[in-house]
Amino acid sequence: MVGAISVTHFASWTSIQKFGKLRRQRAIAMSVGVEEASAKLYLGLDFGTSGARFAIIDKGGTIQAEAKREYPLYKNGESYDWVLSWKETMFLLLQDVPLELRRHIVSISLDGTSATTIIVDRETGEPIWRPFLYNESCPDALPMVKSIAPPNHTVCSGSSTLCKLVEWWNNAGSNQKSALLLHQADWLLWLLHGKLGVSDYNNALKVGYDPEAESYPPWLVSQPYSHLLPSVLAPGTPIASLKEEIANKFGFQKDCVVCTGTTDSIAAFLAACANRPGQAVTSLGSTLAIKLLSNTRIEDSRFGVYSHRLDDKWLVGGASNTGGAVLRQLFTDDQLEKLSEHIDPSKASLLDYYPLPKAGERFPVADPNLAPRLLPRPEDDVEYLHGILESIARIEVKVLNKSF
Repeated sequence: MVGAISVTHFASWTSIQKFGKLRRQRAIAMSVGVEEASAKLYLGLDFGTSGARFAIIDKGGTIQAEAKREYPLYKNGESYDWVLSWKETMFLLLQDVPLELRRHIVSISLDGTSATTIIVDRETGEPIWRPFLYNESCPDALPMVKSIAPPNHTVCSGSSTLCKLVEWWNNAGSNQKSALLLHQADWLLWLLHGKLGVSDYNNALKVGYDPEAESYPPWLVSQPYSHLLPSVLAPGTPIASLKEEIANKFGFQKDCVVCTGTTDSIAAFLAACANRPGQAVTSLGSTLAIKLLSNTRIEDSRFGVYSHRLDDKWLVGGASNTGGAVLRQLFTDDQLEKLSEHIDPSKASLLDYYPLPKAGERFPVADPNLAPRLLPRPEDDVEYLHGILESIARIEVKVLNKSF
């Protein structure tokens, strides 16, 4: 695909294992090997829960350069200004792209965390409400969503984008005539191309978009807040050229195309090059996400199971709140590294936990009140970490059983 980035190209650089050390701020690898002046390169940006990264690939999928950064944290009252953190990180990553590669980049795209929701002014694009993060639950909005959606639909979960939209609408939105809903990836891509109100059908799934019918369903369009919904394109579709001022500032070519994005776990699936029904990919980051390639679309909000469209097939799966975030609450990076060296994986742990950073689970069961289970804690931290890791693995098995 000339002048645009395909979904496969977009994601082929993304690491399957997203949880890891993000302490180094500059480029972690530079494999600059562009010899021909006419070489075409593709830039992908990956926005996870604790940091972001980029990778540049050539047409064959070979990585030419990559780097990552932690999000800088800015206080906004009692909470963090995540929007400012994401924006600053994106432009810092563009600055980290090697100068000699920028003029060869012909397209850019970006993935973000699924169901991270931003309400903006449709004239200026500026956020008019704090963002709803990917794992945030809005149980008060759930009864209203269940009353309009089909039984067990993907949106019938407190953490769905639609529940977040209804929560905002009920609290402040009914008198906001110029508001617009965007996802994390949509908003960051808008900063690059300038056309407000464009999303992709992977990110739009949890607001109720039907990727099979390629439209919003009538039960959603009939709602008083439906005018907030963005237009939806397939992932990897060209939107517009990179803004002239950004291209000039960073030295990108003027006809570099910005394309619609996807979610982080779909990007991870594609990075693993899985292409046969029945193959599954686990993404272990701050949370644990699993995607299974299937010929059949499966949805059941009672278990947190939903299906993303992938060309003519479906990615069935979901995301558990277990993962790296709970480990970071209990251990430092150095402790994790040192303690792990003393674990004997040939011996099973006798400890049985359900490691969550706080109350609430999405998959393999959707229960906003499920409490973490991290006790009893043995005196030996090696034994404790061993028990937590095996417990995460058991949740992965349950997730796979639900997906299959």
